[in-house]
Amino acid sequence: WAERMNRDLDGSGDVMHYLCELKIDGLAIALLYENGRLVRAATRGDGRTGEDVTNNVRTIEGVPHTLAGTNHPVLIEVRGEIFLPVAGFEELNVAQLEAGKAPFANPRNAAAGSLRQKDPRVTATRPLRMLVHGIGAHAGFPMERQSQSYDVLRDWGLPVSAHYRVLDDIAAAQAYIDHFGEHRHSVEHELDGIVVKI
Repeated sequence: WAERMNRDLDGSGDVMHYLCELKIDGLAIALLYENGRLVRAATRGDGRTGEDVTNNVRTIEGVPHTLAGTNHPVLIEVRGEIFLPVAGFEELNVAQLEAGKAPFANPRNAAAGSLRQKDPRVTATRPLRMLVHGIGAHAGFPMERQSQSYDVLRDWGLPVSAHYRVLDDIAAAQAYIDHFGEHRHSVEHELDGIVVKI
């Protein structure tokens, strides 16, 4: 893959950098902000039509209802992942057992079930979190690099992972992959791989 990318750029004069980030084992979510206000949150669903979970997402700590700062685009779709932190998952299962209920099998299923509750008050009792990993539809958000957009999103109060890195070559990207292969349990959430973007 890296060799093909280098061939494609050969002679263009462009310098390639790699944005490496952890692939969070959770539930994909898209937040739509209009003029800085959260107007809709939807799951990926079948890939074309998602489930509206706006009221439930409004209960998640760290997800702003109104973006901080100024100069927000007219419209921006922020994509990310809803997850249960490992510690929160363990606490949730203790509570399940104490209530005489079956424990959840894994954090991903617990997060999905928690987000899809019919009653947002139930969702609010679950220690769900979100991390941003991309931008969808937008109007008035002229970013050239994804890392640049992460800086802006963080300034607006959106939760961006502290674990991503912009690296200069594929050897550094491989070292990042190797590090988290060995230290995957040192992260606050479950992960199911590494994403590498140019």
